[in-house]
Amino acid sequence: MKSVIEIKELTKKYGDLTAVNRLTLSIREGEFFGLLGPNGAGKTTLISMLCTLLEPTSGSATVNGAHVVSESDKVRQSIGVVFQDPSLDELLTARENLEFHGRMYGMNEEEILKKSDDVLDLVELSEQSHRQVKTFSGGMRRRLEIARGLMHTPKVLFLDEPTIGLDLQTRNHIWKYLLKLKEKHKMTIVLTTHYMEEAERTCDRIAIIDRSKLVVLGTPSDLKKSIQGNVVRIKTKNGKKELAKKLERVRGVTYVDIYEEGIAVSVTHGSSFQQILKIVSLKKFAVESIETHEPTLDDVFIHYTGKEMRKDEPYSDAKLAWKAGVR
Repeated sequence: MKSVIEIKELTKKYGDLTAVNRLTLSIREGEFFGLLGPNGAGKTTLISMLCTLLEPTSGSATVNGAHVVSESDKVRQSIGVVFQDPSLDELLTARENLEFHGRMYGMNEEEILKKSDDVLDLVELSEQSHRQVKTFSGGMRRRLEIARGLMHTPKVLFLDEPTIGLDLQTRNHIWKYLLKLKEKHKMTIVLTTHYMEEAERTCDRIAIIDRSKLVVLGTPSDLKKSIQGNVVRIKTKNGKKELAKKLERVRGVTYVDIYEEGIAVSVTHGSSFQQILKIVSLKKFAVESIETHEPTLDDVFIHYTGKEMRKDEPYSDAKLAWKAGVR
């Protein structure tokens, strides 16, 4: 499969802060590609550069064969974008928002009418098309933003936290629409999300970015296989370093990761679990809970970043840079 996005040594700096650091990556045509990482890792900055909203400090990137700096107009013609922050005109109706978008992309009236009908039907908003957006629920607005991003039939659709704050039913509806689009139009979809189950369910491949760098890349299945054996999660806030040192010496333990809520341990032998229980039962460690399970993407994320993915953290890396006084 040919690549529709090519990124080579891409870097973005805000003064002394490096938001994206020499990142190299290829994303294939028709691929559902996930970008995961802690807040402040560089995901939103990367997408902003690929969408031509930010100019790279160095390196290069092409989208659908067009360079993001020297051919920015061509890039914009071939992409659709749904950002974290809402950008609909609340005083316009759903259909008027779509019509305005279509005119911005040079579509004629016949194209606008047909495409508006198609995308409204796709996201199940046809019966609400004449209502002002200010009367819409959060889930309806999100679906309309996705519809708007599809108006000009983009080659690549960027989704930056598209379902954050939405209820489970609405999130499931949105993924149903997007997976249908991917199959029907061979559209490349690039997603950032804090919901690991979404990434596992939808993405063909996932890249984890941390501290502005790419740390691991692979299919959800391959990433989970990189965590050898089963995982034991130990929730504790006291003596984590001392406990980790003791657990590292247990036979069959392949790694020990310390993160905010406690310790994650990978074990390849069932007998190891009994020894782990004996160690954590010592009163000085004040263990709150212990559980064991097969590796998940959460475990992969902890292993490669040392953090647990937080769904309620409100700041993107760009906003964090702004809060630090960096423009």
